[in-house]
Amino acid sequence: MRILMLTCEYPPIGGGAATVCRFLGRALVRLGHEVDVVTAGMKDLPAEENDDGVRVLRTGGYRRMRHYSTVLEQATFLHPTYRTAARLLRQRPYDVIHAHFVVPTGWVAWRLARRFGVPFAVTAHGSDVPGYNPDRFAFVHRLLMPVWCRVLREARWVTSPSRFLADLLHRQCPVPVTVIANPFAFDALPRRRRRKMILTVSRLVPRKGVQYLVEAMRRLPPDWELVVTGDGPYRSALERQAAGLPVRFTGFVSHREVAELYAQAAIFVLPSLVENFPMVLLEAMNAGCAVVTTDACGCGELAEGVGVTVQPENSEELHRVLARLIADPSERRRLGELARARAAQFTPERIAGRFVALLRGGAAAERVSPAVIADAPVGRLTAAACASRDGSRERDPRAAAVPGRECDRSPSPRS
Repeated sequence: MRILMLTCEYPPIGGGAATVCRFLGRALVRLGHEVDVVTAGMKDLPAEENDDGVRVLRTGGYRRMRHYSTVLEQATFLHPTYRTAARLLRQRPYDVIHAHFVVPTGWVAWRLARRFGVPFAVTAHGSDVPGYNPDRFAFVHRLLMPVWCRVLREARWVTSPSRFLADLLHRQCPVPVTVIANPFAFDALPRRRRRKMILTVSRLVPRKGVQYLVEAMRRLPPDWELVVTGDGPYRSALERQAAGLPVRFTGFVSHREVAELYAQAAIFVLPSLVENFPMVLLEAMNAGCAVVTTDACGCGELAEGVGVTVQPENSEELHRVLARLIADPSERRRLGELARARAAQFTPERIAGRFVALLRGGAAAERVSPAVIADAPVGRLTAAACASRDGSRERDPRAAAVPGRECDRSPSPRS
């Protein structure tokens, strides 16, 4: 198959979704398919490059930061992307256009499909779905809802990495959604002795819940250290909260340094309030860390049966779980082995094979509403359940004891 992939972010631009596009594109090439990617550019990046067999073309538009773009910056990417993709479609035939994100790139794919008669697929990633990140995009989603629904209705295939996001999407626009997990490429991890270290890797914004993890560190054995890797607008508030506690903030670090931290950490915690398909959790599972996360939608789906889940925004429950794992090294080892085995289910070739089966029509007949599960872990929480619980959180007086939720305005490269 010859696939034209459209995405507003591709490494080194973007975060988790960009990495997903790279893993998927490279795996499709290894399976014998041709993949051309049209994506956003920046002045210090080449206009065209070969990324392990994936042809990457970077278009114009305005973007200030690699790890983050505003709605207006994404709008400047639309016309150059359409123009570049149209040129490719005139030059050679493609079997399918695959857009990552319903907006903005799904809109481009829809227009191209109407002009050139090529079927298109759309993969949702989270913030492009109304209700997933209302602090940042509620107004934009209301404004774009007619276009958003039109794109989904005319797409030949719609996919989501998690049941939670598929259900949320289907509630807004009742189209069939196929759930195909995000791919994950295995790195050669360093072999290190596990230290008395609890690790979290995250954008430092309130909805990631790091404030509840910092609070949970109180009264834990003082020789256990919490390492917070990542950065964001909430960092200064977290540092003030962590004063006097064994908490270390690293800021942004290189991929190699993150791998070292995964190899040394005895426990990894992702305390997010809401996630779609958290890649950092999968990285920690692959490294063999004992995983603790919340049962918040995508987190609970990925870690169910192989990690310990707690309620979001519950520092006391998180404290009890950490105290129990600190006192039980055999349980930490058992969870680490289970987590590593779960991570092995998400190899890029395996996930790419699911996409190929879908795009070739082998799985199309199985599409039902709201979702078909295609190699994704089984989750317990639907979007409706999460929305209901979110409403109860706002009324929970205990949340006021810990720094609260604010607008998530500046994501970091790691989601």
